[in-house]
Amino acid sequence: MKNLISGIDISKDTLDYCSLSTEKVEVITRGVLDNEKKAIEKWLKSHDQKNTVFALEHTGHYGATLINCLHKNGYVFYLINPLELKKSLGIDRGKSDAKDAYRIAEYAITNKHKLEPYQLPKENLGRLKALITARERYVKMSVQVQNSLKANEILNQSIDVKVLIKEEKKQYKSIQKSIRNIENEMQKIIEADQELKSSYKKMTAVIGVGPVIAIKCIAETDNFLKFDDPRKFSCHCGLAPFPYQSGTSIKGRTKTHFLRDKSLKAVLTKRAISAIQHDPQLKTYYNRKIKEGKHHMSVINAVANKLVLRIFAVVKRDEPFVKLAA
Repeated sequence: MKNLISGIDISKDTLDYCSLSTEKVEVITRGVLDNEKKAIEKWLKSHDQKNTVFALEHTGHYGATLINCLHKNGYVFYLINPLELKKSLGIDRGKSDAKDAYRIAEYAITNKHKLEPYQLPKENLGRLKALITARERYVKMSVQVQNSLKANEILNQSIDVKVLIKEEKKQYKSIQKSIRNIENEMQKIIEADQELKSSYKKMTAVIGVGPVIAIKCIAETDNFLKFDDPRKFSCHCGLAPFPYQSGTSIKGRTKTHFLRDKSLKAVLTKRAISAIQHDPQLKTYYNRKIKEGKHHMSVINAVANKLVLRIFAVVKRDEPFVKLAA
């Protein structure tokens, strides 16, 4: 363990930092700097790589500059899940950026046995993540415009809103074009990287796994380096059921947890429905479970979990997918 832990609270314009000694958990230094490359580079020069480790929350784009600077200069740093940090605080009063920086550093010292240094993914994976996120945003916009267009077409029967209909049709075409451009760019990245191309080709051979879910899985798992166990990935997606019981009085039903990657679960659920229609083995499994009295969505969830197991099997074992008879 390093001698100094520097906790950093990230905001859009500034970075609040608090450095603690790992032995006595005492404040050594604290302060604020601008969230820009020059200021961060200058601040990092005052730290010894051998004796300092940094801890920061995952804040998306706001922390990208700091993470790149830490990685480029060879510093060890931890990227902490904000929810995990919040849940660990217990009863707490008050909140400020300076206080949050102290809490991050203290959490890193207390939980040093659980934390692993963050490894920045390859540039192509970073680009894929940004593009797949943008695609999801454009798809939501497309649905909103479509719904508004349908509503205005009904309204047009009693009130003249042809101008609105015309504008929304333009918007819809523009959004669809943007989605196609993003998908083409993602395919170019996949084709240019041999490792990504290999994983993509294996996954899309699995019945029910299309281009979007394949790219989504590659981006979320850092091309299957972040997750070794498919069951852990199922838990991340919200497909793994958990019991809810205690003693003799509390006996809730086993169900999936609300803490999950909702976009991944939504895509996997849709692909599971498609897989049931096209894969004889999964169709037989679905029909059998429904006859046994299982709920429709419970079986769909189980099929989505089977898709995850198949994806990991073909990628990790380096074996092609083989379609089996029912």
